[in-house]
Amino acid sequence: MKIISMGTFATFSLIFVIIVFPLFFHTNLRVKEQELSEEIIMRYDQGLHAAVQDAAFSLKLNEAQDHEAKYDSIKNFRANKEYAVDSFYRTLFINFGVSDNPMAQNVLKTYVPALAVIDYDGFWIYTDEKYKNSKGETEFRQLWKAKKPYSYSDDAGNSLSFTLDDYVVAFDAATQTWREGKREEVAAMVGGRISLLNNPSTFEEVRRSTIVRSIQDDLGYYINYHNEFAKRFGSTYTFTLPTISQEEWNNTIDDIGIMAFIQGLPLGINYYNNYALGGGRLVKKPSIYGAIRNGIKIYYRSNCNFPDEVVEKFTSEKAAAAKGYFPRACSSP
Repeated sequence: MKIISMGTFATFSLIFVIIVFPLFFHTNLRVKEQELSEEIIMRYDQGLHAAVQDAAFSLKLNEAQDHEAKYDSIKNFRANKEYAVDSFYRTLFINFGVSDNPMAQNVLKTYVPALAVIDYDGFWIYTDEKYKNSKGETEFRQLWKAKKPYSYSDDAGNSLSFTLDDYVVAFDAATQTWREGKREEVAAMVGGRISLLNNPSTFEEVRRSTIVRSIQDDLGYYINYHNEFAKRFGSTYTFTLPTISQEEWNNTIDDIGIMAFIQGLPLGINYYNNYALGGGRLVKKPSIYGAIRNGIKIYYRSNCNFPDEVVEKFTSEKAAAAKGYFPRACSSP
């Protein structure tokens, strides 16, 4: 049997350490990086959903009584898109830790290619628009595009504008007249000449697909257009409309609501991409606020009206507790 000397053994050990240790160190570093990325992604997800939830709630805030839901349809009230976008960005900035940094806020906005507000009889897109400043230089700013109706036309030249329920505005090509009302009422007015109005199930199927397609087409166009804006800031990321399941679309168009997208936000060697959907009438739970009181992390419902400075917002009490916050009821001192 050949005996290995201590010197030879030490040499082999050193070679082993030189080869294996860097691999182990690199693997351990990647694991830690992955764990950190997952933690950041979770925080970003919570922040984005909290922002959309607040924005959706703000959609129904109207000062004038005649802008509230009409008695004939709980879905028919004016969506307050200005309040919604303000609430969205205010909450987003808080949760992304840039509430006191205007420069960082503007940078974060470059990763939000579009917001969409789904209203009762049409939708708005909030996105970038190119314009010339006072010096004649090309600049971009975020603004509302013109409201788009949920429009449909058939082979006979009839056209319809759908809503989020069965109320419809129809153009009767045969008589060159406009009619509006509930589906069955308009069907009787036009004497059955607009075939789509005669079958409730077909009408519902076409209504939903028309609304989804209209919103999808515009979102796809404007998110793609955002690439021109992003390149001016040195971004090489390609913005595209993400795949959204039919179930999510169906939930989105059941009521007025808002959709928000974040894409291309640098996260280590990867990018953070996500979207969130919120319904204006269905959002009934108050937000959960996280704060520091006397050195202790606490959380409470937004309707408590505590004077504490909000440091984080959550979509649920469970999410707040998971981050180490302790509950405080509205009656607590």
